[in-house]
Amino acid sequence: MKVAVITGASSGMGREFVVQLEKYFDIDEVWVIARREDRLKSLQNILKKTKVKAIPLDLTLKESFDIFHALLEKEKPDIKLLINASGFGYFGHYENIPMDYEEKMVDLNVKAYMNMTKLCLPYMHEGSNIIQLDSLSAFQPVPYIGVYAATKAFVLSYSKSLYMELEPRKIRVLSVCPGWVKTEFFETASKTNDGSVRYFYKLFEPNDVVAKAYHDLLKTKKEVSVLGFGTRWQVRLVKFLPSKLVMKIWMRQQRKTKNNNF
Repeated sequence: MKVAVITGASSGMGREFVVQLEKYFDIDEVWVIARREDRLKSLQNILKKTKVKAIPLDLTLKESFDIFHALLEKEKPDIKLLINASGFGYFGHYENIPMDYEEKMVDLNVKAYMNMTKLCLPYMHEGSNIIQLDSLSAFQPVPYIGVYAATKAFVLSYSKSLYMELEPRKIRVLSVCPGWVKTEFFETASKTNDGSVRYFYKLFEPNDVVAKAYHDLLKTKKEVSVLGFGTRWQVRLVKFLPSKLVMKIWMRQQRKTKNNNF
């Protein structure tokens, strides 16, 4: 049985990856993972020919991976596609973000990606694909979203390493690094924001980011997918500028911005 596994599928980018799945992959079943079972089941109304298997799990909990591992051993699927799209962030001054919030960011943004990839790889073969949902913040330290940016730096480094390690097995790995995207992400991020982080960049649409990601996965040999001419130039620039200078520019922009959309 050919299967796609998509985490964070109940909303945001994860859901959009499910919505567009049938345009690019012909599989038997998509296993969708998130906490909200009702939202996962509603995805069956969107897909026309692919069966949806709802797997309600909280990937910040260790026992969730034991449950998923047992399911893999029972079903022994042929995993053609793994998309790690779970994740969240909290923005604001470090003093305003509780320690347990930061720990959960690491659990979901780092450990969940690592564990899901580790568990799925024995069931992946030549021609299989992995998409890791990352962020533009992976390329530089970002004050006021420091822990979130650090988790995304891990994902970028981890994904690039896997790209090389899995090349002999002919398994593709793509890290998707969008800028700000219009999703529910900001509802969570704003809970700890005291005005330190201010939005002043273009917001991308989830469907555009996902379409670009699927195209780059299947039509190019890229390691990283970045949507938007300006965003790509920003990635190039931060590779050459000192990180301290980049952080100072970011903080100066924050002080000058009057409109806070968080």
